[in-house]
Amino acid sequence: MSKLMPETWSAKPPGPEGNRPVARGQAAHEFPSGVAIRLRACQFEFHFPRPVMVMGIVNVTPDSFSDGGRFLDPAAAVRHGLGLVEQGAEILDVGGESTRPNAVPVSEAEELRRVLPVIEQLVARVRVPISTDTRKSGVAQAALDAGAVLVNDIAANRADPEMWRVVAGAKAGYVCVHMQGTPQTMQAAPHYTDVVREVEAFFTERLARLAAAGVEADQVVLDVGIGFGKTVAHNLQLLAGLRSFTKLKRPVLLGASRKSFIGRLLEAEVEQRLPASLACGCWSVSAGVHMIRAHDVRETVQAVRMFEAIQAHQP
Repeated sequence: MSKLMPETWSAKPPGPEGNRPVARGQAAHEFPSGVAIRLRACQFEFHFPRPVMVMGIVNVTPDSFSDGGRFLDPAAAVRHGLGLVEQGAEILDVGGESTRPNAVPVSEAEELRRVLPVIEQLVARVRVPISTDTRKSGVAQAALDAGAVLVNDIAANRADPEMWRVVAGAKAGYVCVHMQGTPQTMQAAPHYTDVVREVEAFFTERLARLAAAGVEADQVVLDVGIGFGKTVAHNLQLLAGLRSFTKLKRPVLLGASRKSFIGRLLEAEVEQRLPASLACGCWSVSAGVHMIRAHDVRETVQAVRMFEAIQAHQP
């Protein structure tokens, strides 16, 4: 079977439960025990504990902080996505609007123009689930209609529930990301009394609001939002406190790949941040994180699988 149709998943024939891929493979080593968690995302279902899932990043943008412009052409973005699956990505996250600090917002029409051809092609060519990285309910709806199954929403601090209605209607997965402010304001003066407790309280409150909008708990993934309205110290405190978020009994996703706090802390340019990104990834595995969002998929998969193999042999 092609790596583009990885053996991690097999599809049930259509029936009462739908065409739902079911996990049938694990890493060669034993995986440490943990709290049993289910994540549903349209026709996909994930069961934890299991080896950490790596989400590959496909930025179809001219201005993303790490690779802006490299994959703006749809054909280049599709090739990149296919390559990430070959490298071991189990989810692809496709975004058409940069959310770096002070990024210029784009219109819904422009965001759709960028991402829809890419999502449509990837859905047709890979079996791994596709996530849409968007703040706009209209983009989310169109992406889900095109075959995406998760919505990665950095604006989960929203007051308008329309995005959640879209997610509920599609029975899609939803990544609830913590952000203080907006990409245009989030790094102006981030302030917390206790960042770990405040982010945890945010998740608890959001889970209740999501449920009220029809999004069930087993559709939700939690992301502490590294770099989204945080200082270097806040990011380090959240990394140190990752285990506290696992008690909410939802999958926890870490997105620290190549982010600017690494550059500030270690005086490293974007292209020099892989070792520190891998350190964050391995630390997160030790803290019980379930998913890692990464630019460098091959290296991330190798690092976390090695860490898990060692972890499984602890006395």
